[in-house]
Amino acid sequence: MPAPRASRAVKRKASSADTATAAKAKVAKRSRVDLSTKPTLNGLKKKAQKVSLVSHRSHGHVVGQTLTIGTGDTGQLGLGEDIMDRARPALVKIDGEIVQIAAGGMHTACLTKDGKVFTFGCNDEGALGRSTPEEEDCFEPSVVDLKAKIVQISAGDSHTAALADDGELYGWGTFRDANGSIGLQTPKTRSPTPIVLLSGQRVIKVASGDDHILCLTENGQIFSMGNADQGQLGRVAECFSTRGGRKGLSLLLTPAAVHCKLRKAKFTDVWTGGWTSFAKTDTGDIYSWGLNNYFQIGFDDMVNRYVPDRCKSFKTDLDWKDISGGQHHTIALDANGQVYTLGRKDYGVLGLGDNVTEEKSEPTAVTSLKDVKCSAVTCGSAVSLAVAENGAVYAWGMGCNQQLGQAEDDDLYEPTQIISKQMETRDGIMVSAGGQHTVILAKDKS
Repeated sequence: MPAPRASRAVKRKASSADTATAAKAKVAKRSRVDLSTKPTLNGLKKKAQKVSLVSHRSHGHVVGQTLTIGTGDTGQLGLGEDIMDRARPALVKIDGEIVQIAAGGMHTACLTKDGKVFTFGCNDEGALGRSTPEEEDCFEPSVVDLKAKIVQISAGDSHTAALADDGELYGWGTFRDANGSIGLQTPKTRSPTPIVLLSGQRVIKVASGDDHILCLTENGQIFSMGNADQGQLGRVAECFSTRGGRKGLSLLLTPAAVHCKLRKAKFTDVWTGGWTSFAKTDTGDIYSWGLNNYFQIGFDDMVNRYVPDRCKSFKTDLDWKDISGGQHHTIALDANGQVYTLGRKDYGVLGLGDNVTEEKSEPTAVTSLKDVKCSAVTCGSAVSLAVAENGAVYAWGMGCNQQLGQAEDDDLYEPTQIISKQMETRDGIMVSAGGQHTVILAKDKS
């Protein structure tokens, strides 16, 4: 099924009411301890296992402040009702020390150092995870009621996911396909407040595409859920990819393990694009699957992959550290801080200059950044961004939504540093880009 082409602006009307109510807090009762019974070694081991916390190198630890740019007519900038767009980075007031940001299609999520999640933006399908009885409630950051400490977040077009420190995964909102909402866990049912998406597995990383989620577990497995139209789940045959075929939506919405041809493969990292998925094994190989109509997953045949396939165009000697996908392009970062792009050439998203005549089927070095060592990269639908180790933030691609942080809304064909009053005194830590806006996590210069 062909995927829609990148559009200049797709707006969804925000809801004015959300009837979900917050769950009542439960008071835990102390259990009586039998002091006459000495704890056994096995018992102590089991207790230690219960309290051990999950970790992954992708978890945020550096504290910063949230800044937003772009179009914000549904509140995704978090700057209040009076500010509908912003060409230069603007500071978002959030009551907490922020360690991670996630830009969804038209909403934003921020994670604090103490494990709280704040959201703002479009809530017409429950992506904020909280009640917004008045429209203005969408425009201001507010905390999501979660009964766990969160260590990582991700956001898609109409959903948000949150990973707890014990490895349990929560989510809210809904997945969508070409025909509309398909539900988050229960078919055709939106989840406006947090629910458990995956338990019984110790998840250490979560990543969201537009309408799918990948979960990396402690033992090196990958679980997926969501829309499978383009093969992005990596476990659903093409004949069942549209709403699960005769097996129904439960096939897509129930998390299940992804398997590749190399049965003993142990995965150490996962990443997503709009309709694409990527994973790294403990041997350094990159596997990819999903939409490949512009070579964005690294194969030169323009054929979608419905199961993980080893992508030889991602050379193992480069040691890939980060991968992010947009609508039809992909950006990647190696251990040396070099930035690469592949996929569709339009709007300057590849950052290779305005004389590029064809799509790229393999990671191609962004030469204008060859002397800049980068630490983080990301894609929006039709934009690309990179953070340098010195704190500079670079952007390129489609400029019409003001996601690039420049005074003009022209497309940029090469990486261009975001220079503004707010960034003069701050260094970028990470960036995240959605459908019409960009979010920057930055810290004060030392």
